[in-house]
Amino acid sequence: MTTPSCTGIRRHITMRNVPSRTFAFVFVWSGLALAQPPKKSPPPIRNESASSISFSTIETGQLSAEIRNVTYEVTGTAIPALPSEERLLLRNTTKSKEIIGDEGIESTLTLEAWPLGQDPRQKPLYSLTVEGADGKAVDNALYVVLRGLEETPWWTVYRLGSGQRMFDTYVPLLSFSISHDVLTTRYVGLDAPADDTKDARLKQPNVVAVVTYASESKVIREALVTCDDPRKAALLRSFADSSRTLTLVEDAYQTARTLRLLISVDYPSPPEPMEIRIPVRNDDLDLAHAQLPAKMHIAAWKR
Repeated sequence: MTTPSCTGIRRHITMRNVPSRTFAFVFVWSGLALAQPPKKSPPPIRNESASSISFSTIETGQLSAEIRNVTYEVTGTAIPALPSEERLLLRNTTKSKEIIGDEGIESTLTLEAWPLGQDPRQKPLYSLTVEGADGKAVDNALYVVLRGLEETPWWTVYRLGSGQRMFDTYVPLLSFSISHDVLTTRYVGLDAPADDTKDARLKQPNVVAVVTYASESKVIREALVTCDDPRKAALLRSFADSSRTLTLVEDAYQTARTLRLLISVDYPSPPEPMEIRIPVRNDDLDLAHAQLPAKMHIAAWKR
């Protein structure tokens, strides 16, 4: 009789004494353990950017002040156009120059954005530089820059995930949800075109303003407000002669929403407030049912 080898005996005993279900579990668990090595923590990162202020005397004997301010910010998650769990590290740098005692200030803002965890010494995901005095992230979706540096405040709205410009507004950005079950935020701005606008269509004498209705990722609708009286149109779009407010009006059940635009002529002229009401329906501006003063009109428009 042939004597079985030691190896054969051990294999026979192992297979006989270990239930097949247990053996399969050990095999699968071992495979998973090999396939999923422990995650390593990211290396520590430290970055410093200096803020500074300096004064000097210019030829007129006046004092000139130059200020450089740097701030950092970490965003939340769910930023449009980025992976759902990704956060951004934002570095906001403002450089301003002012002659003490004089009106006016020169200021430039630079925004740089990195995926959180990436070393800021590396190239950012994007960067933008504009004339502006301040900037802030809004709703983890937008970045809004205060552009007006003197008498007329105005803002430019950018996509937070890409730094792409969306629209300008000469009233504070208005935001609201079009649903009470699920937060669905929409944004509204008003652009009163300046005399030096590059769009020839906005230089027409009957133009008053452009209303912009947008989501967190795109402009949904633009609407052009006009007036048949060129003299009054010039007065209503003037930064020096008129003031503008934009608010949201909801019914008692918070289901019907209407934008209320009020343009008032400033002193010493008679106020003559002009009120425009634009319903918001089906995630759009309902221009067909807008209410405007006599000789004023609103129509869909696109840049």
